[in-house]
Amino acid sequence: MTVCPVESRLYDLGQRLPDSAPSRALFLPGKISGNLLFLSGQICEWEGVPRYFGPARDDFDLADAQEAARICALNLLFSARSLLGSLTRVREVVRVGGFVSAPPGFEGGPMIVDGASQLFVDIWGEAGKHARTAVCVSSLPANALVEIDAVLEIG
Repeated sequence: MTVCPVESRLYDLGQRLPDSAPSRALFLPGKISGNLLFLSGQICEWEGVPRYFGPARDDFDLADAQEAARICALNLLFSARSLLGSLTRVREVVRVGGFVSAPPGFEGGPMIVDGASQLFVDIWGEAGKHARTAVCVSSLPANALVEIDAVLEIG
């Protein structure tokens, strides 16, 4: 069995894709339009079980919060592989949207979303660098700490 180079890179990074990334509502995990794959937001749950909860506080552990964002990114990659058949079709990460559950005035949202951004750069290098929005919100589904969506260019 041949292993996809992207999944091999994930393994080298000590990461793996989940076995599932179930939807919590009535929407598609992603939609292809032309050469773009628009991926719906994924929260920080592993195989349907939430792992990190909001809201973030000023005394949060940045490493844990970034791991929450990384889990979201792995769920996005699971969805991309399901829709594309293989992650080898991904040419670059175009855009990432990050949402962090936090109280008013919390300023660490962008640093938390860096957990997802860094994973994409670690996998694809320059092609993993992307435009991004990182905002704090009052709540997310399942009281999750983080939700991430993405747009990927595919070939």
